[in-house]
Amino acid sequence: HSDPGGIHQRPHDEVLKVMRTIDDRIVHALNTTVPTVSFSGKVDATQTCKQLYESMMEAHLSRDKAIKACIAQTSEVVGQLREERAKDSENLALIKQLRKEQTKLKLMQSELNVEEVVNDRSLKVFRERCRIHYTPPKVK
Repeated sequence: HSDPGGIHQRPHDEVLKVMRTIDDRIVHALNTTVPTVSFSGKVDATQTCKQLYESMMEAHLSRDKAIKACIAQTSEVVGQLREERAKDSENLALIKQLRKEQTKLKLMQSELNVEEVVNDRSLKVFRERCRIHYTPPKVK
């Protein structure tokens, strides 16, 4: 199973870093392309805001999915290792492997909190820049 640049080959924080640069780009775009009111004639701010909002939501969704997929996968591994440890409680290699996977799981779960912070920051900039131009659809 070759997965050269795939999510499971590289440490997940690397992948997330790359995925989060999208937010930095969007925040930058909001700050540079969405005009202050005095310039509002020159650029279609509503269209710009709508596009940036949609890219931002897509980025948040794909990161959320990726993190949750990793959590599910690691949880499964942890579950299997726990079962094996129950049968073979003296196996040090097994215990070590289990600890490693549990640590990985904790890290991934904390990434969900980081996501919340990153997403809030982006949305805050979005609201500051776009509130007069574009109102995102209400989330059901």
